[in-house]
Amino acid sequence: MADISLEGVTKVYPDGTKAVDGLNLEIADGEFMVLVGPSGCGKTTALRMVAGLEDITSGTLRFGGRVVNQMLPKNRDIAMVFQNYALYPQMTVAQNMGFALKIRGMPKAEINERVAEAAKILRLTEHLNRRPKSLSGGQRQRVAMGRAIVRSPQVFLMDEPLSNLDAQLRVEMRTEIARIQRLLGVATIYVTHDQVEAMTMGDRVAVLRLGILQQVASPQELYDFPVNEFVAGFIGSPPMNLLRARLVHDHDASTFEIGGQRLALPPEYLKSHALDAATGSSVIVGIRPEDISGAATSGEAHGLVLRARVERVESLGSEVLAHLSVADSTEALVEEIDQTTGEMVARSRTFIARMGARASIHLGEVLDLHLDAGRLHFFDGETGRTLLREGAR
Repeated sequence: MADISLEGVTKVYPDGTKAVDGLNLEIADGEFMVLVGPSGCGKTTALRMVAGLEDITSGTLRFGGRVVNQMLPKNRDIAMVFQNYALYPQMTVAQNMGFALKIRGMPKAEINERVAEAAKILRLTEHLNRRPKSLSGGQRQRVAMGRAIVRSPQVFLMDEPLSNLDAQLRVEMRTEIARIQRLLGVATIYVTHDQVEAMTMGDRVAVLRLGILQQVASPQELYDFPVNEFVAGFIGSPPMNLLRARLVHDHDASTFEIGGQRLALPPEYLKSHALDAATGSSVIVGIRPEDISGAATSGEAHGLVLRARVERVESLGSEVLAHLSVADSTEALVEEIDQTTGEMVARSRTFIARMGARASIHLGEVLDLHLDAGRLHFFDGETGRTLLREGAR
């Protein structure tokens, strides 16, 4: 088994495109690391460099402390699982799983033993004599994983392995892959564009944007303490609401203004020097949908009441998502990720509140919403970086 270290790893293509820029990342032996980000962020290129399928322009890649930049893929002791199962249709499940070992010249008895062991882990034992065409999509993906497992590699690399499955199978296979990885204890790098997949599977998650690592942390830390507005707006479903605002200090009171409405800045935020320095400047206020309540009253703590109009209602059975706009404002106040450029732009007027399943709200209704004082985030309006240190809330 081995740990993986990427030290300033960069990939520049002949046309000058910088796909990965100075990536520093440590994956411990046995760790499940997920690379996530929008299309074109460099996550698959990073994976392919680890696999040896792409040359590294600069930087150092180590497996277990050994530099492997120039090592051929076949000598890196890795196993890859792709979104395309690439199973041989004329072979049985057992033959597909053991084919790479057969090519190596491994004795038949040992191949059978490894295949049987992998099939037990993958719950494929009763399917070993079937052919791929008679299997479901989830079963075929497990066969593809079995082909990797029997090789007993140092490292597993998985590139969007669930993207060809339907929604229900994706959920089932997320759990299955995470279970198998924990059982085997092999360092794993898993690439996905689906942040829900990333959050539910990874020990840690690395968020990339335009080839640059934005943040690497546990799923909960990413959710609670994003380092910039891109991470805040990418992680979460629905994502964090990001509203353009202005910090105002007037008559010994600090407030922030959204669409002409002023809300009092809670005292616990006043100890942030970065936030204090931003007074009078444009900032981004972040609040997650679940931290907005429709039950505000005039006596609400800290005066964190925002008047908003209901633009759309989504009833999901277990909850209601209310799409709202700041009352009496026609500005595009809400920041979103441009999926083409990866930039944050204010092009929407609506933000989302997650209400209880029995919430009674109606289109066009004006609500006084309470924003949870302890769950606000503030980001620099120019750089997008957080203005709050962890624990400053």
